[in-house]
Amino acid sequence: MIDKILKHLQAEFGVQSVALLEGTKQDTVVVPKEHLVDVCKLLRDHKEFYFDFLANITAVDYHPENRFALVYNLASLPYQTQLTIRVELPMENRDENNLPEVPSVSSIWRTADWHEREAFDLMGIYFTDHPDLRRILLPDDWAGFPLRKDYKDAESYHGIKIKGE
Repeated sequence: MIDKILKHLQAEFGVQSVALLEGTKQDTVVVPKEHLVDVCKLLRDHKEFYFDFLANITAVDYHPENRFALVYNLASLPYQTQLTIRVELPMENRDENNLPEVPSVSSIWRTADWHEREAFDLMGIYFTDHPDLRRILLPDDWAGFPLRKDYKDAESYHGIKIKGE
């Protein structure tokens, strides 16, 4: 199945734009963020693939390489197949005000809404065109992104000591 998907995506978006990630336990297709939304729409709407369910979005921090990756786990319930999409997000600097950006897929799969908010909240990845991108687990005034490898734990929050001695 992965060969058919890969050939179709490469024909649609260009051989250089879509690649198979070798050595993974699950079929993984790497796409540039510029094609993410169109690739996802095609995978959801194509009658031979029909990836109708987005199970998860995971953000990965490759510090000190100054890059992030987003991993999208898709499933086709009728065909009982799974596929992983990966998007690489290089960073020029890791300042918490300089957030890597990727387009939202929440218009394609409603489950993306919460997964994207979690990646934004904990890793600081900004999803353009997201309908309600705000923190989901941490307070609105929390500083930083706790799942980044270079995150420094706060000593206190609103005068409450949170770091043990």
